[in-house]
Amino acid sequence: MSVTLYIPDDSGALALGAEKVAKAIENEIAARGIDAKIVRNGSRGMYWLEPMVEVETPQGRVAYGPVTANDVPSLFDAGLVSGGSHKLSLGKTDDIPFLAKQTRLTFARVGIIDPLSLDDYKAHGGLRGLEKAVATVPAEIVKTVTDSGLRGRGGAGFPTGIKWNTVMLAVADRKYILCNADEGDSGTFADRMIMEGDPFVLIEGMAIAGIATGATKGFVYIRSEYPHAIATMTRAVEIARKRGVLGVNVLGSPNAFDIEIRSGAGAYVCGEETSLMNSLEGKRGIVRAKPPLPAIQGLFGKPTVINNVISLASVPIIMDRGAAFYKDFGMGRSRGTIPIQIAGNVKHGGLFEAAFGLTLGEIVDDIGGGTATGRPVKAVQVGGPLGAYFSRALFDTPFDYEAFAAKDGLVGHAGIVVFDDTADMLKQARFAMEFCAIESCGKCTPCRIGSTRGVETIDKIAAGIESEKNLELVTDLCNTMKFGSLCALGGFTPYPVMSSINHFPDDFKPRALAEAAE
Repeated sequence: MSVTLYIPDDSGALALGAEKVAKAIENEIAARGIDAKIVRNGSRGMYWLEPMVEVETPQGRVAYGPVTANDVPSLFDAGLVSGGSHKLSLGKTDDIPFLAKQTRLTFARVGIIDPLSLDDYKAHGGLRGLEKAVATVPAEIVKTVTDSGLRGRGGAGFPTGIKWNTVMLAVADRKYILCNADEGDSGTFADRMIMEGDPFVLIEGMAIAGIATGATKGFVYIRSEYPHAIATMTRAVEIARKRGVLGVNVLGSPNAFDIEIRSGAGAYVCGEETSLMNSLEGKRGIVRAKPPLPAIQGLFGKPTVINNVISLASVPIIMDRGAAFYKDFGMGRSRGTIPIQIAGNVKHGGLFEAAFGLTLGEIVDDIGGGTATGRPVKAVQVGGPLGAYFSRALFDTPFDYEAFAAKDGLVGHAGIVVFDDTADMLKQARFAMEFCAIESCGKCTPCRIGSTRGVETIDKIAAGIESEKNLELVTDLCNTMKFGSLCALGGFTPYPVMSSINHFPDDFKPRALAEAAE
C-alpha cells in the first residue's frame, strides 16, 4: 500500500532546510524500495518544529520535527512510514497543543493540502463559496460580507462590506479588485503562508469580490522579497484560469473575472493603498491625498476595492457557511478569527489563528511559551514596526481593535514581536524614527522632516543632552506627525516612540544616572 509523506515547501520551512530533508527522504525511499509519494504542503505554522515531516496513517497524520537530513535514515529505521516512535516524534499532528488550541477558518487547509492541486482544494471545501456567489445577486453577497462583521485584516480594521458596497454602487465602465500582499511589517508572515500554502482561497475570495462589485479584473501586488509566493500565486492563477475558475465565464456563469500577479520593488510605503496604486500604474510609490477615495476613483482612475490577503481569503468561508457562522466568533466589533503571528525572542514562534478576544498575556506566555532566552519578557510590539510597545502591565489587554486603541496601541496585521529584559527601549524608539525616515515617500513634511528630527533628538537624549527638554521635543514631534502626516507611515510612527517613553521611562534617563541607580 502506498504511503503519503508531507514535507513543507513554504519559505519558512525551506529557510530551515526542508529541501535537503525532502531530497534525503526521496533518496531513502528509492534505496529501500518503498512505495511512497511525497506531497510538498504549506507549513502548519509551527516554525520551531520546522522542517516538520508528516506521514498519513490509518489513525491520521503523525508528525516528526524538527527534522534534519541526517535524521532521515534513523527515522526510516524507526518505522517512519507507519508512524513509528522516534526521538523526533510529535504524535498526531492535530493533537500538538499549539495546533489543537486554534480555531482555523481562514487557514483551515494550510499545511493539509497540496497548495497547487485544485482537486485537493475542492475536496477540502474549496470553491463552495464561489459556487454560491455565482448564483447570488451582487447586493446579497455584499450584505453577507457586511453582516459577517469582517474588517480589514491589513491593519486599518475598516469594515470590508462598506468598501465593497461603495464600489458596487459606483458607475463605471471598469472596476478593479486589488489585493495588497505587500506584507512589509516586521514579524508578519500570514499573507505569505496563505499564498504559498493555499493560494486558491485567495483567488476564490478575489473572484467573489469581483462578482459582488462588478469588477472584472484583479491584481495581486506582492512584495518582491517573496519570490516563492510570487511563483506559487502565478502558477495557481494559471491553473484556475485553465479550469474555468477564472476567465470570461467564472465556473460557467456569465460573470467574467481574471487576475494578474504584480511584484513591488520593496518600498514599505507601498503597503499604503494609494502608494500601492501609484506603483501598479508605473509611477513613483508616493501617497495620494484623499479624497477621492479609491472606492470611487482608484486604480487607473476607476472604482477599486483594495483589501489585504487575509481579508479576501476570509470571504470564501463567509459565503460558504454564512454571515452568522463567522460573526459568532470574536468580541465587540472585532468579529471572526485573526491569524496572530508570534515572532521575535519567543520560544514558540509561528502562526496561531483564533477568535478575537485572547489576552496579550495568553498569547505571549501560554501560546508563545515566553522568551526563547528564558529571560523575563520586557516588551511586546504589536502591529509591525509602527505598532506600540506594550509592557507586562498591559498584558490583560484583549486582542481586539477597540481594546488596543484604548491603550494607544494597534492590532495592525496582528504581528507580535517579543523582547526580553535586555532590550533597550530608547534604541527601539530611535529605530522607529529611523525606519520612518528611510521609508518615507517624502510627500508630506511631518513624516519626511519629523522622523529625521526625531532621530537627532533621541540621539541627544541618549547622549544626556538636555534630556527633559528633548523628551518634550520628541513628544511634540510625535504629536505633529500623528495628526499632520498624509498616511499611516508618519501617522503611526509615534505609537512605538511614545509607548517606549511612557511604558519604559527608565530607558530614557541619562545613561550615567541610570547606571548609577542600578
